[in-house]
This record gives sequence, C-alpha cells and structure tokens, in this order.
Amino acid sequence: MELERQLAIIKRGAVDLISEEELRNKLQLSINTRRPLKIKAGFDPTAPDLHLGHTVLLRKLRQFQDLGHEVYFLIGDFTGQIGDPSGRSEIRKQLSKQEVDKNALTYKSQVAKILNMSKLKIVFNSKWFGKMSGVQILELATHASVSQMLSRDDFKKRYASGVNISILEFVYPLMQGYDSVMLEADVEIGGTDQIFNLLVGRQFQKDFKQPEQVVLTMPLLEGTDGIQKMSKSYGNYIGINEPAKEIFGKVMSISDTLMLKYYELLTDEDLGKVKEMHPKEAKVNLAKIIITQYHSKQAAENEAEEFKRVFSQKEIPSEMPVVLTDGTLTVKTILIENKLVASGNEVRRLIREGAISFGNKKIDNESFMPKSEDILKVGSRRFLKIKYKQ
Repeated sequence: MELERQLAIIKRGAVDLISEEELRNKLQLSINTRRPLKIKAGFDPTAPDLHLGHTVLLRKLRQFQDLGHEVYFLIGDFTGQIGDPSGRSEIRKQLSKQEVDKNALTYKSQVAKILNMSKLKIVFNSKWFGKMSGVQILELATHASVSQMLSRDDFKKRYASGVNISILEFVYPLMQGYDSVMLEADVEIGGTDQIFNLLVGRQFQKDFKQPEQVVLTMPLLEGTDGIQKMSKSYGNYIGINEPAKEIFGKVMSISDTLMLKYYELLTDEDLGKVKEMHPKEAKVNLAKIIITQYHSKQAAENEAEEFKRVFSQKEIPSEMPVVLTDGTLTVKTILIENKLVASGNEVRRLIREGAISFGNKKIDNESFMPKSEDILKVGSRRFLKIKYKQ
C-alpha cells in the first residue's frame, strides 16, 4: 500500500508519534526493499481476562498486520513478575511465576479474536532475561540515571508525596527497553501511560548501535463510568469474553460523548457518518459491532432485538436470573449477592431515585423482603425473577 494511505491508517486514533518523519522513512524503505517493519507491543499477563481497553492496542497491531508488517506480541512473563509502575500511585503487587504463566495462556486464546495468529510472532521475554545473570541484569542500570527515573510523572508525584518507590520499579523500564534491543523493533506501540518506557527503548537501541524505534501511543480508553481508564479493578470494564447480553447492556450505558471515542478506537467506521446518526441508533450500532467482533453477528442481532423489545416496547426480558427466597432476604441482600449493584450505598441511592421496583411497585426501604413471586427491577435494564418458597 502506498505511503500516505499507510500513514493515515496507522495515525488513526494515535496520540504520540515520535517521530512522523522517522516513520515515513521506515515505511518508504519498507516499500522500496519489500522488507516488512518489525512492530513490537508488550503485554504483561497480570490479569487473565482482556477487556475493550486492551483491544485498542490489539486493533492497531492488526492494522499493521493487514499492511503487511511483522507484529511481535511480546508477553512479559519475566517483567510481569516485577510489575509495570506506569501510572501507579503505589507499589504494584508482585505476581508469582505460576500466576503469570497461567494468565499468559489465556491471552493467546483471546487475542486470536483480533489478530491474525498465522502471521503473529509471540515471544516471551524470559527467553533472554531467564538466561542472564544477576550481574548482566544489573548492567542495564548503567543506561539510565536516578534523575532520569525521577523525571517521569508518576515517580515524581510519588517522591514528592513521600510514597515509597521500590528500586525494583526503576528496573522495569530498563528491561522493557532491552526487549526492543533483542527484537530489533522498528516501531513500538503502547498506551499513553507507557511513553516513558517506550522512549527508554529508543535510548537502549541507540546505546546498542541500532536504529531507534518509532514510538506510537494510543489513548487509554475510559470505562463505563466515563471517568477512569477501563480496568477490572475499577469495575468499569467490558470484557471481550463476557456474554453478549452483558456487553450490549454495558455499551448502552456509556455516555454519548464517550461513544464517539469508542467508535474511533474500537471500530473502522466512518466517524463523519457516525456523527450524523441519532445517539441511540449509534449506540445500538456500536454494541452490535462489538458483539459481532467477539461473539457473532447473530448474537448481535438477537441482543438488539431483545433491547428493542424490553426498552422500547417496555416489556420484560424473555430470560433473567432466578432467585429463590423464603421471605427472609432483604432487597439489599438480594441485589448485592446477585451483583446487580455494587454496595449498600448504591442500593440506598437507587431507592431514593425511585429506580428499584418489585412487581411494578417502587421500593422505598432497603430492608424490604419480597414474599411473593414477581420481578425485581433495577433501573431500566437489570432484572431478577423472584421465586418464593414458604
């Protein structure tokens, strides 16, 4: 593909590009010599499930694959035991090798939903770090200074506020930088919180007499709360392995403003056409696209029809979880135990807003105990069927 078209695809949704001139030169050389560029992205297997936030980078990698370049999916099974300090306000809990290895296995099956596995090169950085002596690893520290480490924003904030910074955390970006040397990467991509680590990779390559990699960062995707970055620990994530019904409901709950960002980073849709759509129509379409990607087109159509039936026609869903009670369970207990709400505070807030009902009658007390068979409804999209046993 000609240079300008490649650049347009690569730059879509990107934040930092260091530098565009270098990328142009690398792409032109690739076109002239028919040698694909080596594209690197590192993933530490610190959690077993991938969510839509992770797919922002994965989709960019797929674009590079489709452009004919070699993608190296680097699993940080060695560095994952240290823990990336990027964006952290405190020391990250270290994982055991067993935990990291178990999570790494699940990554392979999940990324297959996005990447062309027949062309993907999966590498583990334990391949080189596992063979290095302690002295050799410590020698990596000669390529950076303490003042350089403390210049990064997250370390600077922690140091100023007196929050501990482990010496081990200083080692992490050095090891990530050395990964780029071992792979001889032409381009490395990561989230905006990775910019420091990616630039260390450029420095390492320069020190090791290699051409410096181009750095490309992608924005962090906010979760369903519209505030914090998508994360399982924040409870605002949309998992790619979640049931289609869950994905549809969560996508429909995001704000109209955030929806456009989701379109830009998670789809190939024409943003001009999206802006012309009614927000509700656009959101339904977005949910269908995402479900089609990670489940099937039929599942997407089914959930769209169910949404229309339940919310547009004010009907109850055809299927919902069933809870058996003997009349001694409070509505607060039922909702929390079945994960329709996160806490007692949320139950009380929803009751004040008139958002919880049983049998079409609004509940005004968190201690209410259902003693008949009917539908417990929270908001407009969460339902439980209560079955009563005497």
